[in-house]
Amino acid sequence: MRIMKVTMLNHPHSIQKEELPPMAMALGFFDGVHAGHQRVIETAKNIANERNWKSAVMTFDPHPSVVLGKKHEKIRYITPLDEKIRMIEQLGIDHLFVIRFTSDFARLEPQQFIDQYIIGLNVQHVVAGYDFTYGRCGNGTMDTLPEHSRGLFTITKVDKLAYDGEKVSSTKIRCLLTEGQIEEANRLLGRPYRITGTVVHGDQRGRKIGFPTANVECDDDYYLPKTGVYAVRMKVKDKWVNGVCNIGYRPTFKHPDERFMSIEVHLFEFDHSIYGEEVTVEWYKHIRQERKFNGVQELVAQIEKDKQSAIKYFQNEAE
Repeated sequence: MRIMKVTMLNHPHSIQKEELPPMAMALGFFDGVHAGHQRVIETAKNIANERNWKSAVMTFDPHPSVVLGKKHEKIRYITPLDEKIRMIEQLGIDHLFVIRFTSDFARLEPQQFIDQYIIGLNVQHVVAGYDFTYGRCGNGTMDTLPEHSRGLFTITKVDKLAYDGEKVSSTKIRCLLTEGQIEEANRLLGRPYRITGTVVHGDQRGRKIGFPTANVECDDDYYLPKTGVYAVRMKVKDKWVNGVCNIGYRPTFKHPDERFMSIEVHLFEFDHSIYGEEVTVEWYKHIRQERKFNGVQELVAQIEKDKQSAIKYFQNEAE
């Protein structure tokens, strides 16, 4: 896999056009890097390859609503920035530009944005979704882009991607995650939903009852699925291992003051110490909701059922 160059830009940037190669660039926020986003990015990549340019993506951080004050609660992402960078690199892009979205940047008029961040970065072709907006108050649209281009770059507008008549969108995927509909979310993502985190020490309760778990601590910017039990795969040291995951508040053992969500993964046929390791968890099927049991024996019996459900799921997938 090619190594993607990542450039973090603060406004105003100081890059000179002559410093950069000709590029075909995909523009968007791309939270989730879902199937629709992948179509936009792949289009830019294909055009770059056809014309012997470099392929590029431009995205923004944080979400504009954080700066523009449209939302007061904490913003969580299907793909926080580090995860988004990993996903875009896997698509084989040459250069990623991450623009720090600030109040000053938000005040740029549409023409100023195009002059400084498209023409000024030697972009020869722009690819974006039909609903992409740019400039102050989002006044720039795909309809105004030809005028703002000053004839210095060409444009491809990508129509919406829909499944069963419904637009593939980050908003829809977040709703599906909230409802625990992980298989449908994965269909719209065009890949399994995933998180990346670090294995940390837990209270060893799983090991004591015969089901050792890896406690995964992830960035609190992740938009996590509904609490419950899921069939998952976890990547440990470049190897994927099947398992079953409980995400939630562990009601059977819950301390009254425990308010933090835990992600505990029991891996099948795996018995290695992986504390401190960075791992990736991919989520495949919602098995059941989280619930409180009347005792440890009842919990152990249910975990065994969950494990068998996950094993059966992966066996069916392999056939």
